[in-house]
Amino acid sequence: MPETVEDATYRHQDWYAEELVDRHYVRCEFFHVDLTEAFSQGASFTECVFGNVAFNASRHVDSAFTRCVFKRCNLFEAEFTGCKLVGSSFDQCDLRPMRIDGGDWSFVALPGADLRGVRITDVRMREVDLTGANLTGATVSGVDLSGAQLHAAKLARADLRGSDLTALDPTAVERAGAIVDAEQAVVLARALGFEIR
Repeated sequence: MPETVEDATYRHQDWYAEELVDRHYVRCEFFHVDLTEAFSQGASFTECVFGNVAFNASRHVDSAFTRCVFKRCNLFEAEFTGCKLVGSSFDQCDLRPMRIDGGDWSFVALPGADLRGVRITDVRMREVDLTGANLTGATVSGVDLSGAQLHAAKLARADLRGSDLTALDPTAVERAGAIVDAEQAVVLARALGFEIR
């Protein structure tokens, strides 16, 4: 049984290419920790704070970052596969290019985030806050965005096929060149008050 670390603070640590397998951290704080090219699998971080942490080119598989705070972190080329980030928030983070495949990112706060060109596929993102986020040219396919806050989001040239767009007000976002499928087109037309017959 892996041990759980609680209420610890890590500062200026070099965890370059560290393997975090089945490690558990609760209410821990990480400041200026280098997790470049680190790999986590089955790890969990609960109510942790990450400040100025480098996640560059790190890979995370079936790991959980629940109710965590990410502030001024660098996630350049980070990959999250099947991870759970429910209730976490990102503030002033460098998030691109990032890949998210599967998992649960519901209730995540990403207001004003620069997500240009990121790949988000088959993820549950219910009630995610993407207010004012820039998703220009991003791939957001097969994503459950029900209840999402999308006001003033930039979705130009984004590939939104297969995602739940029931919460999207087409008049409140930048949408030129955004790609949707036929089913989504019907949802968006209804949101604009059209009757489909």
